[in-house]
Amino acid sequence: MQIVIAGVHSGVGKTTITAGLISAFCHRGLTVQPFKVGPDYIDPTYHTLAAGRPCRNLDTWMIPPERLSMLFHHHARSADISVIEGVMGLFDGQDYLEDTGSTAQVAKLTHSPVVLVIDAGKMARSAAAIALGFQHFDPELNIAGFIANHVAGQSHGEGVAAAIELATGLPVLGYVPRNPALEIPERHLGLIPTGEPGRWQDFIDAAAGHVSRYIDLDRLLEVAHQAPRGPAKNLLADLQAEWQPGNVVSLAARGPSAPRNLDGTMLSGQPDPTRQPVIAVARDAAFNFIYEENLDLLRAAGARIVFFSPLIDTELPTDARGVILSGGFPELYAKELSTNDDMRQALQKAHAQGLPIYAECGGLMVLTQSITDLQGQEYPMFGLLPGRSVMTETLNMGYRLAHAASSSWLIEPGEEIRGHEFHYSSWEDRPANLIPAYSLLPSNGLGKPRLDGVCSGSLWASYLHLPFWAKPELALRFVSSCREKTS
Repeated sequence: MQIVIAGVHSGVGKTTITAGLISAFCHRGLTVQPFKVGPDYIDPTYHTLAAGRPCRNLDTWMIPPERLSMLFHHHARSADISVIEGVMGLFDGQDYLEDTGSTAQVAKLTHSPVVLVIDAGKMARSAAAIALGFQHFDPELNIAGFIANHVAGQSHGEGVAAAIELATGLPVLGYVPRNPALEIPERHLGLIPTGEPGRWQDFIDAAAGHVSRYIDLDRLLEVAHQAPRGPAKNLLADLQAEWQPGNVVSLAARGPSAPRNLDGTMLSGQPDPTRQPVIAVARDAAFNFIYEENLDLLRAAGARIVFFSPLIDTELPTDARGVILSGGFPELYAKELSTNDDMRQALQKAHAQGLPIYAECGGLMVLTQSITDLQGQEYPMFGLLPGRSVMTETLNMGYRLAHAASSSWLIEPGEEIRGHEFHYSSWEDRPANLIPAYSLLPSNGLGKPRLDGVCSGSLWASYLHLPFWAKPELALRFVSSCREKTS
């Protein structure tokens, strides 16, 4: 069974309600699989903490819809209930005239009933008009009920609920008063990720108690039972079957090294002792923006994932044959990063040895010579790239169509992949002769292409965030390139 918690717009309280519901269901002994619609690294950290298992992202602009549906059912099949938090308003997506990338599209693809959260804090009967409009806007969508959030008290909540139920004929599953203790601090148009220091478990517990008190969990479970059971398929096994010899081969393997099967054996079928290369993935308070689905694919392609902290570790994980420097907020920890000379030397050594290094956004920033914060303070960084990262007041955000600008171990020249940007920094003093990673266009494909990132030998760094499920063979190429470096 599954359910979508959607909103009429951003800021209605979807994340708090969703995290609270996940935790409340877990307290009942249910196994809950959380999902988040859209390109979001932060909200999923709350749902992961609440569920005790990784939240998965569902984005139908970056990932083909049919593949996304399979991805959803693959992870949902091992849970008693799946709870999907929407993005922005229910019908908001990549385009004003269609539902691509919207919560509504995900709900239809996954055949999930929708519970719509309405911020009733500054309205009365008007909440019913809003509910009625959403109910009839898309006849293909199953809106199964409503939650009135931020009500002033019992009388207000009862009145709003009665008006909505009279207008729509659908149940109001709860009316929730505002609780100042459940206001989550925000940064950069989003919440603060739980990977940073904070009393996040206290927040999750408080949210669970709040929604349990004001939302009818039993009726909500009945709504979730409306969803049909999905196919019992092992998506990763199916994908591995596609990755047979002759289909997708490491770009690096076109040189003198022989290509390998997905499981690491030689094409001749002989076992290869280097079948499971270690990929070191940065994960700490400064670096925690990486899609769990990317790690799934890397593991399916034969890698062993080992996490490390650029903030406090003095060396890379033992036997690392590849490195991922995840996105995050390195500017907030620039002072601490600047003093980690041992990690600087470890990464420089890995680069000199030709280990594949893949860096996104914050990962790119920490590889430049320095980071300059908004106060003008400059901190030396790891120095694998020339130039410096400078924080600005300007947000660069949005979906991007990316075309590889050169041949590499990861992407063929001209290959198209979909990703997204979200950063307040710029890479300054970048030498003009550096080979870029991508040529970027907005999601509509119009306008003048903009070059981004760098492709330099085994180092691939860019501001672009990639969901590997948009092009799953990236994982196979990555792992195959790591095997080339395994002694």
